[in-house]
Parts: sequence; C-alpha cells; structure tokens
Amino acid sequence: MGHRWWLLRSGGQRRLVRVAGRRLNRKESGMSQRSDRTTDTAEPLDRGDRVDFMDSATEVFVAHRNLLFTVAYEMLGSAADAEDVLQETWLRWVGVDLATVREKRAYLVRIVTRQALDRLRALDRRKESYVGPWLPEPLLTTPDVAEDVELADSMSMAMLLVLETLAPIERAVFVLREVFDLDYDEIADAVDKTSAATRQIAYRARAHVAARRPRGVVSPAETRAALGAFQRAVENGDLQSLLDILAPDVVALSDGGGIKHALLRPVVGAGNVARLLAVGWWKRDAQRSVEVAQINGGPGLLVRVNGEIDGVLAVRVENGYITGAYHVRNPEKLSRVERETAVSR
Repeated sequence: MGHRWWLLRSGGQRRLVRVAGRRLNRKESGMSQRSDRTTDTAEPLDRGDRVDFMDSATEVFVAHRNLLFTVAYEMLGSAADAEDVLQETWLRWVGVDLATVREKRAYLVRIVTRQALDRLRALDRRKESYVGPWLPEPLLTTPDVAEDVELADSMSMAMLLVLETLAPIERAVFVLREVFDLDYDEIADAVDKTSAATRQIAYRARAHVAARRPRGVVSPAETRAALGAFQRAVENGDLQSLLDILAPDVVALSDGGGIKHALLRPVVGAGNVARLLAVGWWKRDAQRSVEVAQINGGPGLLVRVNGEIDGVLAVRVENGYITGAYHVRNPEKLSRVERETAVSR
C-alpha cells in the first residue's frame, strides 16, 4: 500500500506525518477531540516519498503564512474563511514545481488572492441571508501590530466595513496595492487583469475608500481614552457622559448572527445610541467583566459574562468622539479572541 504525506496543524504546531494510503484519525494525529477547523487540520500531500520536496515547499509556505493569512483576512473579514483559503492555497502550492517559480512570495500571494476572490463571492451570498447586521470576525492581535500604523488601520473594524462596500475585484486590488504595496503587474497577475485595467480599478477603489474611511490618523492613546470614557459611562449607566463622548452622527451595530440577542438594524444618532447603551446593553444582573484588549490592531473591549467570552466591542474614533460602535456577539465569530493571531505584511 502506498504512503501519503499529510500536513498536520494542531495548536499552532506544524509537522508532516505519513500514513499508509488513508486519512489520519484524531487519535493517530494527536489532535484534540474538539472540533476547530481553524486550529486542528490535516491536509493530504499525495507525493509519495519526496520528502525533500515537501520540506522545501513547507518551509516556503510557513515562512509566508502570516502574510498569506493577512491578505485573505483583509479580503474576507473572516478568519475562518481565511484559514480555509490557506488550506486551499497549500494544496495548490504542493502541486507546483518550485524550480519553475522565480518569486515564490508573489506566486503564493497570487494563489491566495484567487482563492480568496472565489470565497468572497460565496461569502457575499451567505451575507444575503444573515440575520441582522454582518460584522467582521474580530481578532486578538499581538501588540506589535499597532506599531505598523498602516497595517493596524487596514485591519480595524471600521476599515473592514468600508472594504465591504467594494466589489470583490476592487477589494482585492485595493488591499494588495494600498496595504501590501504590490506593484501593478503583480496585482494584475493575481486578479487576471491587464496592468492598465488594474490601475483604473485601483484608482476607483482608492477614491471610494477615501470618501468613507475615518478622516485623520487617530493614535492608540486617543482611542484608549475615548474607549475608557465610553466604558465608564456604560458601566455607570450615565446618559450624559455617553452623550459627551458620542459623536452626533454615531452609528451602533451589533452582530449576533441570529444566535445571540443583538440589534437587527443600525442605531443612528447620539441620543438613540446613548439611551440604548445606558439601559439595554449592560445587564446588571449578570456577572460581567470588561477588559481592554488589542482587537484588530487597536484598543477594544473584551466582554465576559460569568467568566465566558460574551462579545467584543470595537469603536471608530474621530476628533476625540466615537463615531462608530461595533459589538460582535455571534459565538461563531469569537474563537479568535481567545488567543493572539499573528499577522504581517
């Protein structure tokens, strides 16, 4: 019976294992019994005994994995879907003759972009039947992400929501050009367009984003200050303090996915949002705790009820006022706030 190689990813560790012509079960692979497609996966590498080839392919892929995840996540706004895209990318990568690939990073980015575009179109169809507002899946990011201002801004909940308003190709071109600084020829290869067409798409996407993105650069310290004032006002049910920190045109969104109680539509205006938060969001009969955490490259609030993660709150701050409040409660979107996710560009 022939042997097959599998790439096993479990608890952040990666290793190649070989079994006789069949899929590993969880006991053989050492994987936990808990089902978690983002942390415990094994994918087939039907390459017989070409260990040297597999070691080389694995080394290159792992070296660029954080970058590839970040590209996919910024295109999709979903960590779970980004992980699936990485697995699909890996399966295609191991079928490539590495000797023919001159720029391996660019080649991998091209694969992940095409896979993410396919997944993005499917994700758009899922959003059409989603219960209530759809918000990006929050990530608990490492502290160093905030030091890269452009990366942190591009990953913020506010920016990801702006990217949601772009067409799939526009989103891909904008992310690859503005965030990862790829040249137009590389982007054209990734999205299967001419370089001239890619430049036009980039121009339109840039103008679209500029009209909707937060104006001015807000430091993490400013965001923390506004977030702290917001937290204190909500904890105390202080309507006036909320009115003092909320912008007149503030928008509040919450995402429960039909699983947890959440707003079914946006709430707009300081008065409406303040009243909602002062009397509705903070249930005083629950054992609730709130801590500041690094969410998507900036300060956010991690909310626990009876010790269990109940939600994440991120805010958009402009000129010292909160202009957007984004509350994610859908439990299917909270698995990536239990541990840090490494991102890079």
